[in-house]
Amino acid sequence: MAKDVEVAERGSFSAKDYHDPPPAPFFDSVELTKWSFYRAVIAEFIATLLFLYITVLTVIGYKSQIDAGLGGDACGGVGILGIAWAFGGMIFILVYCTAGISGGHINPAVTFGLFLARKVSLPRAVMYIVAQSLGAIAGVGLVKAFQKSYYTKYGGGANELADGYSTGVGLAAEIIGTFVLVYTVFSATDPKRSARDSHVPVLAPLPIGFAVFMVHLATIPITGTGINPARSLGAAVIYDKKKAWDDQWIFWVGPFIGAAIAAFYHQFILRAGVVKALGSFRSNPHN
Repeated sequence: MAKDVEVAERGSFSAKDYHDPPPAPFFDSVELTKWSFYRAVIAEFIATLLFLYITVLTVIGYKSQIDAGLGGDACGGVGILGIAWAFGGMIFILVYCTAGISGGHINPAVTFGLFLARKVSLPRAVMYIVAQSLGAIAGVGLVKAFQKSYYTKYGGGANELADGYSTGVGLAAEIIGTFVLVYTVFSATDPKRSARDSHVPVLAPLPIGFAVFMVHLATIPITGTGINPARSLGAAVIYDKKKAWDDQWIFWVGPFIGAAIAAFYHQFILRAGVVKALGSFRSNPHN
């Protein structure tokens, strides 16, 4: 039975030799002395700044295009589909640009999930989240500077729970949406998959960007789609209205729970981390 599983996993194509990379240390003081560490932090800051600038500007532009008071058409503008494409497309572009420098997280929830899976150390995770949050604030600040007359009028791109939805529904939307994203990140960047399926080239930023796109289509009507605490924080800080701050916890708690579930599912269920921790079932003579 064990041999059958091994053959099925290998398939009919030859796979590259694979060894699990060692887990990242919980606290690595050595990396704090390296320029590559700070270069990665800067890359996360700039990437998140650009992400928020383009996406929030798209949201503001769309709302101005459909404003009847300005002669807009309710069916005009890019629509929800275009907004979803802006978010997904920017993630695709920015992950592609920064993956080789910082890993292309651009999202505290992604960083948190990877930290739980021992892919990054605690200092790197903390610095990434700080850089992402500051980058988001700076990016939305640029939008307000360039679109001052429209920014506050059209909601500042802030995430808020839509009328008619309960807090539980909004929280669930953020948890599930972030699970989809972080699960995709783990799957698209899994070194074992790259080795096993080397005959199938995968451009990791593409499925990650599509995951962001699809989640936005589903949850924009509910929460405006957070799934990225830095994105929600940046807009809330610059917009600075009570509703955005009252709902802010949803956009931190939900994504962090979703990321934790995705990390557990991928590492301990799909990658059999639980089995490895308890010992291989193959040692049981009854298997």
